[in-house]
Amino acid sequence: MVTLSSLAALRGNGAYGAAKAALLAWNHTLAQQLGPHGVTANVVVPGFVAGTEFFGGPADEEELARRRAQTLVGGVGEPDDVAAAVAFLASPEARYITGEFLNSNGGAMLGR
Repeated sequence: MVTLSSLAALRGNGAYGAAKAALLAWNHTLAQQLGPHGVTANVVVPGFVAGTEFFGGPADEEELARRRAQTLVGGVGEPDDVAAAVAFLASPEARYITGEFLNSNGGAMLGR
């Protein structure tokens, strides 16, 4: 099982951040309940993803430059980046990974 959260869960962002943070806690419960049945439960935590209209419309060049500067890799995420993280966690190669949060944010926020 793979759930999608958001960096807002880790940084705070009102009700949206609270809802996304609840998914992180829920994931731990799912991992405990499903693990004995051979099912893994993980969360992908994306950062900014270009090409989406999450903030009400496509980001302009100024916003993209600002977002790039916030990452360690000097780029912004694309939908395929998040999809690749989900695909990995859903694959047999991730069979021994459960109860985890996988940040997919180019280093905008480092893992703990």
